[in-house]
Amino acid sequence: MPLEAFKTSQALSLGVELELQLVSRSDFDLTAASPDMFELLRRKPFPGVVTPEITESMIEIATDVHTDYSTLRAQLLEIRDTLIHAGDRLNIGICGGGTHPFQQWSERRIFKKPRFAEVSALYGYLTKQFTIFGQHIHVGCSSADEALFLLHALNRYVPHFIALSASSPFVQGSDTLFNSARLNSVFAFPLSGRAPFLLNWEDFAQQYFAKMELTGVVKSMKDFYWDIRPKPEYGTIELRVCDTPLTVESAAALACYLQALCKYLLERNEPAPAEDDYLVYNYNRFQACRFGLDGTTVHPKSYEQVPLREDILNTIRLIQPHADTLGCSSALEHIYRIAHEGSDASYLRHEFTQRGNVEGMVDSALQRFRHQYIGQN
Repeated sequence: MPLEAFKTSQALSLGVELELQLVSRSDFDLTAASPDMFELLRRKPFPGVVTPEITESMIEIATDVHTDYSTLRAQLLEIRDTLIHAGDRLNIGICGGGTHPFQQWSERRIFKKPRFAEVSALYGYLTKQFTIFGQHIHVGCSSADEALFLLHALNRYVPHFIALSASSPFVQGSDTLFNSARLNSVFAFPLSGRAPFLLNWEDFAQQYFAKMELTGVVKSMKDFYWDIRPKPEYGTIELRVCDTPLTVESAAALACYLQALCKYLLERNEPAPAEDDYLVYNYNRFQACRFGLDGTTVHPKSYEQVPLREDILNTIRLIQPHADTLGCSSALEHIYRIAHEGSDASYLRHEFTQRGNVEGMVDSALQRFRHQYIGQN
């Protein structure tokens, strides 16, 4: 069927999705607890949306639509508190992090849902290996062409979000030496990477999507695992490169960093995006995954090599007036601290060194997620 029409939404509105880990409190491994969690959570209203993910050791939460940092952060904290309360009743820990540091993918169970069964039949063992955890950020667009412009204008900033959110240094008990090893699992899927360079929605729908549909490879936009993809049913673009942070405060800050950046780009403060911008895209993305904030980025226009941390700090200064207008200056202060103090990947490595084992690292992640949780009746 043809690609659905792009539903316009309020420009620069925000929505956040977080994939979260369900952890056994006895051995700190992942546990197939999502069916029990859903049974408990459905007994009273949930302050957002909670849905299953591909395996039963995962859940995904989604916020309402927001326009400012304070309300987004407040809802994420309310969602977190609701989940922690339910988890405590089930003796299940909940945390962020892009990967669980020692879970064995072969032990995972696929959640019973028709689409997940289809994905499992198509991708085989990759499906269980997709027990990884990311943050997705939706930004509202006033038109379909605006969505495609932002999608491609953001290409040079994708490494910022990888490095700032990086929280997946360990996989199956070993330090991968990557800050975001999670994205290596995403890259294994054939429809991952970047969107084709098209700036007109009609061209995108008719010249690209329609042809892809004819091949039988795709049925909807859900079949694309691009780093950034348009979501016509919401009227948004969706940034998908972030690991799930260890705190919901960081998740809110990352979303508003993107919001301010989009405002800056929409005012055409930079040269228009071009196909050649992607000559350095994969290299820059690798640098951010491998070295995090200590990586190097190559500017797609000038080819100047710049330390990634320096590029982020320069960008914060550049978009500060836009953040002030949007009311998200506090979010930029949070991003500034991450750039100076280090990402969650650095924190997890420090905890592994201090505690001496991967179980202790998971325990630290659980405590960090519930920091300042007061409790519910």
